[in-house]
Amino acid sequence: MSAGQMAALVAAGAFVVLVLLLAVPLLKLGRTLDEATIAIRKAHEGGDPLLRNAQTTLHQVNTQLERVDGITSNARTVSSNVSVLTSLFTATLGGPLVRTAAFSYGLSKAIKARRAGRDSGAHSRPGRRRGRK
Repeated sequence: MSAGQMAALVAAGAFVVLVLLLAVPLLKLGRTLDEATIAIRKAHEGGDPLLRNAQTTLHQVNTQLERVDGITSNARTVSSNVSVLTSLFTATLGGPLVRTAAFSYGLSKAIKARRAGRDSGAHSRPGRRRGRK
């Protein structure tokens, strides 16, 4: 055997050792990629029902929001009607009610003043005697 053949034999042996050393990490990397593929597949399969449920939930939320919009519109209409009714009530009955309240207040003050005058012996009209009926 010549020196060149010996060097080739050593190089071939080193190459076999290198291949054996690199085979273990490559096999582990292959298993890791297989597990990652399985995990991605499971996530994809589990994601479909979640997306369907989310779509159903959003549809129900949109239905409820449409109902709330209707209720809000009705409340706005009722509020407007109450405002108009209040304005109408103030315009038609406000003036007479204020006058009636002022009259009743004045009348009660006059009655109280007259009663206070009787109790103290003073009369509201001069010249009247006490005890006359």
